[in-house]
Amino acid sequence: MTFSIVGRCARTGMLGMAVTSSSLCVASRCAWTRAGTGVIATQNLTDPGLGPLGLDLLAHGRPASTVLEMLVRADPQSGHRQLLVLDAQGRTAHFTGAQALPTHGFSLGQDCAAAGNMLANDAIPQAMVETFTATAELPLAERLLRALERGLAEGGEERELRSAGVQVAHTLNWPVVDLRIDGQNQPLTALRALWHLYEPLQDGYVSRASAPQNYVLAPAPAKSAPASTIQDQ
Repeated sequence: MTFSIVGRCARTGMLGMAVTSSSLCVASRCAWTRAGTGVIATQNLTDPGLGPLGLDLLAHGRPASTVLEMLVRADPQSGHRQLLVLDAQGRTAHFTGAQALPTHGFSLGQDCAAAGNMLANDAIPQAMVETFTATAELPLAERLLRALERGLAEGGEERELRSAGVQVAHTLNWPVVDLRIDGQNQPLTALRALWHLYEPLQDGYVSRASAPQNYVLAPAPAKSAPASTIQDQ
């Protein structure tokens, strides 16, 4: 009960994924990224274990298509899964099992791929890919969010969305963007608002980890005395 997009920025090498669903906590179970390695989207009766397994396979230099084949072979319940794989070179691969929830669809594009199940229509993934491809000048997280918003505008999922997330990996061993919304009636609207808050702070959070010696904490403003204290004086 999910639609998602995985993508790579050819300018920066960033790798990321955006996902939304009527299920709770979708990003924590479905989105898996690793800097310099790739992205795994595991959805439709999700097995979260396929995410780190796929990233480990990509880390050995295997292309997306090979990793996808290995994941499908390793999962005895693969007929219920939907998978997207993106490697560090921008190659993509897709799998939807025979028992996947209808209506499902997928689309592969340059440096990106989109897929979903329980969709309002099977053309939604292609619309998402088109939006991602047309916004190459923007930051990767922004491109992923716009693609997800396009998917919603084209009909989205059959059920009401309840969670969403966007995750981006760059050069560090932790995601530089990892934003999640859960249990809200309009999770994409909330995710968009959260991204607007986080984007201007992103570089600062990265520099705190990589160059803490350059970080200067601004002094806190002086606290005002409580009104009762002022009166006593």
